[in-house]
This record gives sequence, structure tokens and C-alpha cells, in this order.
Amino acid sequence: VLQKPLAKENTKPVEIKLHTQQRAAKRAIFNYSVATKLYLMEQQKKQVQKLHKMIEEEEVRLLRKEMIPRAQLMPLFDRPFFPQRSTRPLTVPRQPSLRIMTGKCSSCFSGCNSYSFQHSEAH
Repeated sequence: VLQKPLAKENTKPVEIKLHTQQRAAKRAIFNYSVATKLYLMEQQKKQVQKLHKMIEEEEVRLLRKEMIPRAQLMPLFDRPFFPQRSTRPLTVPRQPSLRIMTGKCSSCFSGCNSYSFQHSEAH
């Protein structure tokens, strides 16, 4: 006959303290701080853009004010313009110095002996 094992005492559950509530609260505070930081950065960016836009509009307004077309002054017909003859002397034309090849020039063919030698070997 098999004997039944002795019944054990009922165990009492140990209460486990989880940090989820604390972590959730810390996370909410962190999320709020990040959101406020982003909001402030966005507001600052909008303010800078608004300032740049105002400066640009002021520059455009000043440019438009400067670029108002104005009529040219009427010429003075009581003193008409008479062109004066120049006092500079006229230029004297010179004959261009062009070399005309006539016959065999010694300066032209001084280095050509080697050329004629190389040219005759190639044929």
C-alpha cells in the first residue's frame, strides 16, 4: 500500500513591488519636458522667421521706394551742343613688314638639311 505524502503547508504569496507606476510617472514627466522643449523651439523658429520676413519686406519697400521712375531733365535748347574737333594729331600709317620668300634664303634653310635627310630616308 502506498502512503500519501504529507500535505505541505499552503504558501503565502510574497508581494512583489514593481516599479512600473514610478517609471510611468517619470516617463510622463520626461515626455512633458520634451514636448515643452519642442514647443518652445517651434515658437522661437516661428519668431525668427517672422522677424526675417519683416526685414525682407522692409528691404523690398525701400527698394521700391528707390526705384520710382523719374523723368529725365529736358535738354537746354538755349545752349545747343556743338561738337569740337579733336586736338590730337592724326595717326601716321606704317607699311607692314612682311617677309617675301624669294628663292633659297639662307636663314630659312639653315636647319632644313636634317629635314631633307630624314625626308629622303622615309621614301
